Amino acid sequence: MPEGRTWSTAIEERALGASHPEVAASVIGLAIVYDSQGKYADAEALHKRALAIREKALGKDHPQVAKLLEILRITKQSLGRVLKQLIRLGYVVQMEGANDRRQRLLYVTSKGETLAMKLAELQTARIARALAELGPNARETACRFLAAVINAEQRDSVLRLIARADRGRRPRG
Repeated sequence: MPEGRTWSTAIEERALGASHPEVAASVIGLAIVYDSQGKYADAEALHKRALAIREKALGKDHPQVAKLLEILRITKQSLGRVLKQLIRLGYVVQMEGANDRRQRLLYVTSKGETLAMKLAELQTARIARALAELGPNARETACRFLAAVINAEQRDSVLRLIARADRGRRPRG
C-alpha cells in the first residue's frame, strides 16, 4: 500500500478518480490519524495532498480550500515556533533522518518526559476536582458530552481507542 493511503482511499480513488473531493475527505481523515499519532510530517503531507485535490476539483477560492490553507498555515507556524523553544530549553532534541538529511526526527528528552508527566498530573487533578464538584454522575455525563462532540462517523473508532487506553492505565493485579 503506498504511503498516505489506506485500502478505503485506494478503492475510492479507483471508483471516483484521484481528484474527487470525497478522496480528499478520506485523505484528511488519514492526516488527522497521523497527527494524533505524532506523525506531523506525514499529516502535513496528506493535508497538502488534500489541498491539491480540492483546489483542482473546487477551485482556489472555494471555502474548503481556504479552510485547508488555514490549517496548514497555523499548524506550520505554531509548531515551528513552539518546537524551537522546546529544543532551546532542552525538552526535545532534533536529529537528521538516517536515510534523508532533510528529515527532522524529534525525540523527547528525560527533561521533556518529566515536564509532560507533571503537566498531565496537574491537568488530571484539575479535571478530577471539577468532576467532584459536579456530583456523583458528573464523570459519566462529561464522557457522554465529549463523545457527542466527536463526529458521528468517527465516534465508535475514537471511543474504542479511549477504551483501549483506559485498559492500559488500569493497575494490574
